[in-house]
Amino acid sequence: MAGCLTWIHFGDLHVDEADGYEGLSRFRELAAIAQHHLGNPGPDSAGGNVDFAFLPGDNANHGTDAQYAGIADAMRGLTLPWHVLAGDHDFEPGDLTAMRAITSRLAPYAVTLNGYRCLFLDIVSAGKGGPDFRIAPDQRSWIERELSAATAADLRSVVFMHAYPGDLRDDPDGIAGLFAAHRVAFVDTGHTHYNELLNDGRVVYGATRSTGQIEEGSPGFSIVTLDDGVPSWRFQAIEDSWPLVQITSPADRRLLTDPDRVDHVPTDTVVVRAKIFGQPAPATPSAQLDDGAAVPMTPNAAGLWEATIENATDGLHRLTVSSGSSADVIEILVRAPRAPDRPGPPRLKRNAPTALGRDVTAIGAWPSRGIDGAQRGPNKNGMDW
Repeated sequence: MAGCLTWIHFGDLHVDEADGYEGLSRFRELAAIAQHHLGNPGPDSAGGNVDFAFLPGDNANHGTDAQYAGIADAMRGLTLPWHVLAGDHDFEPGDLTAMRAITSRLAPYAVTLNGYRCLFLDIVSAGKGGPDFRIAPDQRSWIERELSAATAADLRSVVFMHAYPGDLRDDPDGIAGLFAAHRVAFVDTGHTHYNELLNDGRVVYGATRSTGQIEEGSPGFSIVTLDDGVPSWRFQAIEDSWPLVQITSPADRRLLTDPDRVDHVPTDTVVVRAKIFGQPAPATPSAQLDDGAAVPMTPNAAGLWEATIENATDGLHRLTVSSGSSADVIEILVRAPRAPDRPGPPRLKRNAPTALGRDVTAIGAWPSRGIDGAQRGPNKNGMDW
């Protein structure tokens, strides 16, 4: 069983003096909010709920020393560990030397955290610049070795890369196929400029709204949690209230990838787990299925709130976890056991995977998660691009 892993994702910063460092100003404000509500334990912080912060690339709009100096200063406002990738804008000088001002490690590299093998990829250095995203042959071999070793060690893998595999110029299907074959729990990306989740039937992908070049809504950051491999994702806009409730298990029906697991599709006994982030200190939460009785939750050994709801019926249900005035609501599928003369729950149909790692598998609008489904950005409708 994998543990629980949570990170904060700040979308592409695109720090640039040409716009008066607007992206940098937003980043400073967001980092301060994250430090207060999600940072390491301290007198003004709930702390302890987040493992690291992530920058997905396109950090400095032209990859200059001055742009990176501003980013490095702003990063000091959040005391969580950082993981930083390069995007095509970081590669504008032709190499990533200047980016060492904001990270001590350049991808590719891998770390093990809480029962997960986290792979951080470089998809820009093998290209010719711009959105010529490629993975060099030696890195591809490394990815395959890492995923195979993680599978053999019974670790769930998580991948971080600047863009979806479908945006790669070489072997996109092969890379996405590797992710699917090794049951990668989540792939977190940048580049799109908009909030989006994909589910290709095997792997869930996420992208977070740009910080510096916003074409939809308010600035903010996403919070991603994996609970024994079950993904949950929420976007917290700069004006949103705290604390924030995040149901971590079971999976929302839009994000389920393994219908034979009871934390994807529960039986008549639904084990509910959740995290609560931020100030003020949360009230004791409760879980509720549809309009049924609210079941008080208790903390478990993993630091999650947990409750068990009995006698759920077959079909689609609304699951709510509430803490004071804050709540999270998802939709779950329940596969209750059959009658005694027909033991065992029926198997759900599962289609063959198609379009692995491509944005045609986007789940569409999900307003409560900050996803409007309009897909405004450099690799979609484009607006002014």
